[in-house]
Amino acid sequence: MRLEVIILAAGEGTRMQSSIPKVLHTVGGRPLLDHVLSVARDLKPEALHVVVGRSGGDVQAYFEGTDVAWVEQIEQKGTGHAVMQAIDDVESPAMVLVLFGDVPLIEKVTLEACISAAADGIGVVTVDMPVPDGFGRIQRRSDGQIEAIVEDRDATPTQRAITEVNTGILAAPATILARLLESIT
Repeated sequence: MRLEVIILAAGEGTRMQSSIPKVLHTVGGRPLLDHVLSVARDLKPEALHVVVGRSGGDVQAYFEGTDVAWVEQIEQKGTGHAVMQAIDDVESPAMVLVLFGDVPLIEKVTLEACISAAADGIGVVTVDMPVPDGFGRIQRRSDGQIEAIVEDRDATPTQRAITEVNTGILAAPATILARLLESIT
């Protein structure tokens, strides 16, 4: 199945208190987004879609002449909304990998495992955090399968005790992802 990658890069980075778009801040002498694009390219996708926001012109200018298909998110209404902006540009059938433009240390092996896990539905990258405040908790069934991702604000005290959290990185067949996105209001 063909692979297409959607990279979310519309965040303004207001907590960074900088006029530079968040994904253009550098780590190791390269913009955050450049690191993410590099690992995504290592997967040999058929297409790279990057969703940008108000600062998109600066980001596009930096990466001018590259193999990126740019998608504009005019209103920032969250992660699901950002993916919705690009999903119609994906050619089905395809496996879609959703990444964040500000996660420069993600490794190819992690993404390959996520894609493999999505062969039967959806692959989700999770991490164990000793202090998971603010993150969606991974609630698992007794067989180890993910039952739910419960946002911190909606979690019960028992769910808040869970330290496995959602990173937001996922892979899914385009048809499944599009169907799930339809349920977002």
